Amino acid sequence: MSNYRRAYIPGGIYFFTVVTLDRAPVFTDDGRVDMLRQALRKVMAVRPFQIDAMVVLPEHLHCIWRLPEGDADYSSRWREIKKAASRQIGTATNRRNERMVWQRRFWEHAIRDEEDWCRHVDYIHYNPVKHRLVNHPGEWRWSSFCNAVNKGWYEETWGSGEPATIAGMDCE
Repeated sequence: MSNYRRAYIPGGIYFFTVVTLDRAPVFTDDGRVDMLRQALRKVMAVRPFQIDAMVVLPEHLHCIWRLPEGDADYSSRWREIKKAASRQIGTATNRRNERMVWQRRFWEHAIRDEEDWCRHVDYIHYNPVKHRLVNHPGEWRWSSFCNAVNKGWYEETWGSGEPATIAGMDCE
């Protein structure tokens, strides 16, 4: 059993990596990604949080959440998101009656400051290029990159090469 302890900070900002079971390419079309979006919206309606940045790749996703003041419970939100998405995506279950869509756990990182936030936002938006799915972040349709450009966070040409801010980062 692991001795890992999660950091629960009320009102915190977190970077997450969530992976499909056995890294199966689950999110390969708009329909599957829409199922995930529906699950996110469903949970957000009951347990609000803000998504600062997000990318969905075939076998994993990365995102940054801001939790409401006084609320540190991201774990139950992820549990409900995974359950809601799994009900739509997969029917096969294991011996524990779990739908076989997601790895059981997820990885989180508490964002420490603005520089840390910027590095993780860059990591998210560059990730499809890193995995050689596209040549430029704006080409990946399941990413918040274009919204970030519209907000003025990036120039449209950002990410044609690996940004120095994320060199050596590995949050997979």
